[in-house]
Amino acid sequence: MQLFFCFLQDQSLQVGVTSDPQGRKRQEAIWELFTSECVYFLDQLMVLKEVFSATLMNLQQNNCLMDVDSWSLFANLNELCLISFSFLNKLLRVIKNLLSITQGDGPTLLELLSKVFEESICHCLEKYCLNYSAALLYLHNLMPREDFGSYVKWCERSEQCRRLQLRDLLVAPLQRLTRYPLLLRNIAKRCQVLEESRELQVIADKVDTSICDLEGKVKWLDNYQKVKQLRDALVWLPVWERDKRAFIPESLKHLLKAVTLDNLISHRSLLHEGKLVLTENTKLIDVYLFLFDEFLLITKIKRSKKVCTHLNLELDQLLKEGCTFTVLDQPISLDRLQLRNIDQLNASTSGLPHSFIIMHHNRYQQCIGAFILQAASESAKREWMTKLEGAVAALLKLDSQQPRVKSSSLWLESSQI
Repeated sequence: MQLFFCFLQDQSLQVGVTSDPQGRKRQEAIWELFTSECVYFLDQLMVLKEVFSATLMNLQQNNCLMDVDSWSLFANLNELCLISFSFLNKLLRVIKNLLSITQGDGPTLLELLSKVFEESICHCLEKYCLNYSAALLYLHNLMPREDFGSYVKWCERSEQCRRLQLRDLLVAPLQRLTRYPLLLRNIAKRCQVLEESRELQVIADKVDTSICDLEGKVKWLDNYQKVKQLRDALVWLPVWERDKRAFIPESLKHLLKAVTLDNLISHRSLLHEGKLVLTENTKLIDVYLFLFDEFLLITKIKRSKKVCTHLNLELDQLLKEGCTFTVLDQPISLDRLQLRNIDQLNASTSGLPHSFIIMHHNRYQQCIGAFILQAASESAKREWMTKLEGAVAALLKLDSQQPRVKSSSLWLESSQI
């Protein structure tokens, strides 16, 4: 690291001494890539490693915080540090060659950037980013503990942190990944050789593609983890509890083996969710809706005692606090769902502002269920109606292109045909 400091001090005044304005701008763009990588490596990655990770390791060697999983917090931080340090060393040699400080047979700038971004940097950062959401949740769960909170506060008081908190440092690799395409294109714009400029644009495009692919993976992973938690929190009532008209003697209930619905949502995409109010007879009850890619679930929240005073918790928090969701009626297949808006005049007359109606039809287009739902605001109502209409249209379009097979596990059929 001392090598980097010395070189920065010696060369910061020399960048730009060339008489060629375009060549000077190219040197400045390369210099920006190098110096920003130094800041990222020294002030962010190494602070995470030497202050937070190393301190946790020392505490655990002394039988403190033994249950804290370092990987869950820092993921492949050590690998990030090694790759960034290696990149800096190689880039330093390239810059020295460009400035005619040394002569060597090392790779050209184009060869170096092509190699490191295709083979190491993007791959390593992808692993870290895929763990980032889980790391934040893990940190959130640990912070209420007095021992862990003291450890974090002690580390954050270090001068090396420069008033940055652990959360600020954990997000640094994500921010660095999104900045690489800008830095690469900045160099490409200042290249005098057209072929080199094109190759650098190609590298920047590949990094952009990697970021887009990563966003898709992160969304899929977040959805998978949320659905996995939700699967255990859903309560499916047996038919004799769901329909009071269904009388089943206690001695015969064992004959109606409950079909497990635990896997119904396992491979679904959760498109939207949130709290609404359902009009039921003369009562208004709080419900929580889950819009999946093929069906809608209307559920009633059963709160644990410790969160009974909290009325507007998000789904993640509700799941964390151990709330369960009892499914009312049955899943409403989106190809059997019809939506009706309640205009402001009728809403005012009926005393149901920001309301809309969901109707459940069977295959004969007979309405077998109607739910009047009230949102917290007109904008929330519009958002729900837009999400529902979009999901219905997407499913109908998919069915027209590739109809679902009844024998398939993905086939949904209303029990009220």
